[in-house]
Formats: sequence, C-alpha cells, structure tokens
Amino acid sequence: MTVLVACSHGTDSPVGRRTVEELVDLVRDRIPDTRVVQAFVDVQEPTVAEIVDREQSTAAVVVVPLLLSVGFHTAVDIARAVRPYPDARQGQPLGTHPLIAEVHEARLRAVVPGAWLPGDHVVFAAAGSSNPAAVTDVETAAAHLRRLIPVPVTIGYASAAEPRIADAVHAARAAGATRVIAVSHVLAPGYFAGLVERAGADIVTAPLGADARVADVVVERFRSA
Repeated sequence: MTVLVACSHGTDSPVGRRTVEELVDLVRDRIPDTRVVQAFVDVQEPTVAEIVDREQSTAAVVVVPLLLSVGFHTAVDIARAVRPYPDARQGQPLGTHPLIAEVHEARLRAVVPGAWLPGDHVVFAAAGSSNPAAVTDVETAAAHLRRLIPVPVTIGYASAAEPRIADAVHAARAAGATRVIAVSHVLAPGYFAGLVERAGADIVTAPLGADARVADVVVERFRSA
C-alpha cells in the first residue's frame, strides 16, 4: 500500500481550510483503496515531516504538494521530509497541468458571463516565489489559459517576483484595456487570495477551490510520482 500525503500550505482562513478539506475528500472519493492524509508546510499542523515520519513506518509514501508551483516549500520543506526514507517520494505541484487552466476558464465564465468585450484583459495573478523554476511554472500555467480564451493574458505576482499584480493591472490599463480581470491562481481563500482581490482589477475570479478537475490532477500527480 502507498499512502498519499496531500500537503498544502496551510491557512488561518476558516473558509480556506474547509476548501482544502473538501478537495482532499474529493481525492479520497477517486481512490477509495488508498489512504489519504493531510499535512502542511506552514500555519497549520501536522507538519509534512511529522506525517511522513509516521506513515513511512508501515507503508510507502507519496507527498503530493497541493501547491501550484515549485518553490521553497517543495524544494526544502517537502524534500527534507521525504529525503531520509527510501520508500517516500515527492510528486509534482499542480499548477502546470492543463486541467488547472480549464478550471480557471470556468471561473472566468462565472464572473464574465456572455461574450468577451473589446478591451478585456486578463491578469494571471499568482502568489510568487524567488525560485526561477516557479516563474517558469506560472508562465506555463498562463500559456495553457491563453489557449482557452480570446483576450490578452499577462502575469502578476503577489510577492517575491515582478511585476506585482497591481503593476500588471496598471500596465494593462495603460496599454488600452478597458476591463481588467484578475485570475486568482491560488488554491483556496486565504492570504494570497486576499492580495489578489485588493490589487485593483475590475473583476477577480474565485480561487481554484475544491473542483473535481483539481482532484483529478492530485490523483495523477500521485500515480506518476
């Protein structure tokens, strides 16, 4: 048996916590014969190191980051948790999978019903990381979305990378956009979702949330680890 450790960032937001729990429940529904447990890299407990140490004593372990790009938490926290154990592995983050772009496109349809308008511009709003590989992941995710919608898509970051979301919104307007929609490239409500909401876009989509397609990506990352 192999245990799936669903490792999210952790949040103080009660709504964010419920959203992640609901997502993990969707994952459980898809692989009922697999033990699925939660772990966290920040804010909440138990930590990923604690869970891997506990679970590896009786089963192989795959940690799937419920994160959208590589970065400190994947390269340090999760990697450090699995490194001591030969039967523990680490899956890829979720954000570069094409299904994630399909969820974003659905979130856009929810807030921009009907036809797109001339002058519409989408800012793909990510949390941000100083890790260059994380920037590459975000660029890949934004490229997937560009293939699904007929309006320009640029990128902004909440922290650690440039341009910041507010600057990307301003640049879109300076280039002639008459309506700027921020795509919240975060998993659940919480700190970073709040930064996206306050960055000055005319419309902001909901986070990815407990969507069946996100759960499908988690299962795929588990099976391919």
